[in-house]
Amino acid sequence: HDLKAAGIRQDRMRPVHELVQPAEFRDALGARAKHQVIDVAEHDIGAVLVMDMGDVLGIFSERDYARRIVLQGRTSAGTKVRDIMTSKVVYVGPQQSVAECMALMTDKHFRHLPVMEAGHVIGMLSIGDLVRATIEEQLVNYIRA
Repeated sequence: HDLKAAGIRQDRMRPVHELVQPAEFRDALGARAKHQVIDVAEHDIGAVLVMDMGDVLGIFSERDYARRIVLQGRTSAGTKVRDIMTSKVVYVGPQQSVAECMALMTDKHFRHLPVMEAGHVIGMLSIGDLVRATIEEQLVNYIRA
């Protein structure tokens, strides 16, 4: 991504590891979509990683549910997450900048981005996390000016 062309000063954007909170991850490969949707709703999150023995196999989001359950006439009780998850997971490292992550999510049209380090998931970012960090930084810069 050409951050200069987009008018984003990368040197002023903090790395995403400062935003990522430690998270718990569970293997959900064989889980029913119904249980994952309940989990997403109860925890007020928009997506969960689908893992098997610590390996990321996919991501299951509210968008996956809407497009692959509701619009295709499936039932959430009868559908396994592995059958409807997004299997091509894009992720970033902890040193990626907020601006780089925001540009990636905007370009690829997704709202959740796992952060991985040394082959292990250390957390997940939402577009809301990145927008909030950008606004905070802009406010700090405005106050300093």
